[in-house]
Amino acid sequence: MSLSRDERIILLKIARASIEAELKGMALEMPQITSPNLLEPRGAFVTLHKHGQLRGCIGNFFSEKPLYETVADMALQAAFHDPRFMPLEPHELSEIDIEISALSPLKPISNVEEIEVGKHGIYIINGPYRGVLLPQVATEYGWDKYTFLDQTCIKAGMMPGCWKDPNTQILIFSAEVFGEKSEGLL
Repeated sequence: MSLSRDERIILLKIARASIEAELKGMALEMPQITSPNLLEPRGAFVTLHKHGQLRGCIGNFFSEKPLYETVADMALQAAFHDPRFMPLEPHELSEIDIEISALSPLKPISNVEEIEVGKHGIYIINGPYRGVLLPQVATEYGWDKYTFLDQTCIKAGMMPGCWKDPNTQILIFSAEVFGEKSEGLL
């Protein structure tokens, strides 16, 4: 499924309005949504950058909620609950660039050769360890497939090469990635 430019802009505006409402201690006034694409239950990640540096990223793969509500929720999580960062402060809002990754369903794979760098994200599971990297991460860092797999292992709290363990489950997904900069909103 591909989102139209108008749908992407609506989602970006919802993400920013969600964060802004929280900072002001107000309820979010959600626009009326009629687009079937935005009403479909779908996972999403919201990534915040400040001056080009990561400032928060939270998402989920599964959602019972429509995509637009998932985006609003994940924007709040990225801004205020990413354990790697302090909660966003009001003065930072104007410095934040929002990026959304609208996700496809997860697909288990049995052969790492199925992974296409730049197209697929990776979700690795081994016992209590879980780690995910979005498709754009490998491209941003210039990683090949095996470095991407190793870095996902590290993100999961395991050693590089954990993906070779037969007990490690590897799932892939694709994402439609767009942001305020790419959509001309900043």
